[in-house]
Amino acid sequence: MPTELPYAADAEVSLAFDELAVLRRQYEKEVDQSHVTVQTKFNYAWGLVKSPIRDHQVEGVRLLQEIYRAEPTRRRECLYYLSLGYYKMDNFEEARKFNALLLDKEPTNMQAQSLAELIDKAVAKEGYIGMAIAGGVAALGTLLVAGLVRRARK
Repeated sequence: MPTELPYAADAEVSLAFDELAVLRRQYEKEVDQSHVTVQTKFNYAWGLVKSPIRDHQVEGVRLLQEIYRAEPTRRRECLYYLSLGYYKMDNFEEARKFNALLLDKEPTNMQAQSLAELIDKAVAKEGYIGMAIAGGVAALGTLLVAGLVRRARK
């Protein structure tokens, strides 16, 4: 899903496995010590959201939501990655919601503007696919009805 948009690179670039492993080890170490810093949690969530693996993305979004709820001073930096995580999981409604919150706070944020364009394109593509499926179902229904009408006439 390459894009000409330079600012939404996070939508397509993942961390290397070993880079994510470093973030995971730090997070798990702090969990074991019963004190996870907000920065460690954010870093790990960021790495998970950037992953191409859906389970990682889900966990990353969950951690970012925890930070968003518990740390009002960190909300702004969570918004983009929450939006990105939802975008990568094809939950465009939530992606759009969080991205709009960020754009309300920072209308000139190029990353958010670029991500908004990617979300809009994905929604449009999803709509075209939906219309094609609906058209196919309608055509199939018409053929079935026509076949039943022919049988009834015989």
